[in-house]
Amino acid sequence: MILSPSLIWFLVGVTFLIAETIMPAFILIFFTAGCWIAALVVWLFDIELTNQILIFLVASLILLFTLRKYSLKIFRGKTHEDVDDHYTDSKIGKTAIVTKKITPNMPGEIKVMGSFWRATANEEIEEGISVLIEKKESEDGLTFKVKPV
Repeated sequence: MILSPSLIWFLVGVTFLIAETIMPAFILIFFTAGCWIAALVVWLFDIELTNQILIFLVASLILLFTLRKYSLKIFRGKTHEDVDDHYTDSKIGKTAIVTKKITPNMPGEIKVMGSFWRATANEEIEEGISVLIEKKESEDGLTFKVKPV
């Protein structure tokens, strides 16, 4: 069975597409498009292999350099870091309840706005005591510095 050059280019494009799904770097998708453009041109016109490869390379690189940055903005979406920081910062100044005893040497746990968080304090605070959240204690925003109300 002899495969036509346009079918070969199409199948190579499918291979690039499968590779992109396995290794999502958002680069191989442009080589997929380059293969399919080459397949279309070869299907419409009878051209030599050298020109086919040239069409593939030019189409792939033009698409890669012109559309990748734009496409990443669309498909990547917004990061959650800003949302997480805003959510964590919204707890500062709120009152919480200690759910696990806090000592100066050992973090405890507080409940605020329906969620449980680690908490530290300069003094010992027993379970069930109301505390005021002063600031974020850790860089990841999961631990707060508290003081009794």
